[in-house]
Amino acid sequence: MDIGILCVIDMVDVWFPYGKTDVCVRVPARNLLGSILPVQKSGVSDCRVAIDRALREPIGSGRLAEIVKPDSKVALVVDDVACRVVCEAMLLSVLDELNAVGVRDENVVLFFGCGDNNREGVVGSEDVALFLGDKVLSRVRLVMHDVRAGDLVFVGSTKSYGNKVFLNRVFAEADVRILLGEVYLHYYAGYAGGRRSVLSSVSGEATIQYNSVMMLNSNAKAGVLVGNPVHEDMTEVARLAKVTFIVNVVRNSKGELVAAFAGDLEAAFLEAVRLVDEMYKVTVDRRADIVVVSAGGDSLDATLDKAYRAVDNALDVVKRGGVIILLAECPQGYGNQMFYDWMSRLVDLKSTERELKRNFAIGGHKAYYLLKALQSHPVILVSSLPDYYAVNVFKLKTARAVNDALADAFKLAGSAARVWTIPYGGYTLPEYRAPEEIKT
Repeated sequence: MDIGILCVIDMVDVWFPYGKTDVCVRVPARNLLGSILPVQKSGVSDCRVAIDRALREPIGSGRLAEIVKPDSKVALVVDDVACRVVCEAMLLSVLDELNAVGVRDENVVLFFGCGDNNREGVVGSEDVALFLGDKVLSRVRLVMHDVRAGDLVFVGSTKSYGNKVFLNRVFAEADVRILLGEVYLHYYAGYAGGRRSVLSSVSGEATIQYNSVMMLNSNAKAGVLVGNPVHEDMTEVARLAKVTFIVNVVRNSKGELVAAFAGDLEAAFLEAVRLVDEMYKVTVDRRADIVVVSAGGDSLDATLDKAYRAVDNALDVVKRGGVIILLAECPQGYGNQMFYDWMSRLVDLKSTERELKRNFAIGGHKAYYLLKALQSHPVILVSSLPDYYAVNVFKLKTARAVNDALADAFKLAGSAARVWTIPYGGYTLPEYRAPEEIKT
């Protein structure tokens, strides 16, 4: 069913993605502020055509043909591109561009990262091979990066934050270093893509952890680059890594490629960021007493740790003490084991913060975010997750039906409570601005 709003007398029906289906929330018309939706942009008809055009028209840089020499040793880094079709198109386009200037495939090595998951250690080669496919792997050598390898190369420390930068030796010794990734809103880096590929895919564990602890800074949040220490340090790390060229893509809510950007490490990345902002940042002039938010259905709400992003994205448009209703089926349970372990043994936000500083762990950071949200907001979860986990471990309130959850929220917030609905909370970032700020 198409997500939409249908007014029935004094009630408004709002449809939300939930797993592989949709659920309907009935909100009294007098209480509803509206529905916050991303800007929908059409996907391109041919991924290769769009990427080839980006390579021909690089931003802030010469073309690869003007940079690369026939005998260059080239390192390609692919990080956090969730769509196999788009990933393959990027790789094949770049390989063809390199071949056109005389670079042989045997002089190209490929690193494949998977975002934050790469910080757990070594990415599994079988999963990578299945994702990349034979068209790519029959041409170039895949190098599996180990964040704890003994032969990492030290290339210096970041000037602003003193992060000691250790890189994969094969990557560091290449003549040309090209980053391929996807730009989207990221919890604490502001955005994925661009400079972040160095941290996720070819850096040492100590370098990654040093950077990640900066997530505790108040400016380290989704959609923020200026003053964000995580982003600023990441950019310095990428400069020390001497990144030559990047190719970044932006996809729509259906997973289709909208645009590709190529060229300079920072200039091309920032152009992609502008498009992400246009599509997924939404400004509102009021905060609600209740927010009903869906992770976005299907893969976005497969587990609780994935679905939580929707709560984090909604925080700026709910009043302090306001209620958040999260719709997330969670058919695969709570997800990351570290998320569960930290929520089980760490009793409050302060102890979680101390643990992050001492031993940053992927999954543990989700515990920090959830506990921080729960300090200011009751969160009611509508899902298939057993109450033992939802209530006892993750400290959430629960309801089995979304309209029951809304009734419970009105009891907490009052019958006159105003409501925002956010059907695609996993990738929509609503931002509150006072009416006078919007006018100026």
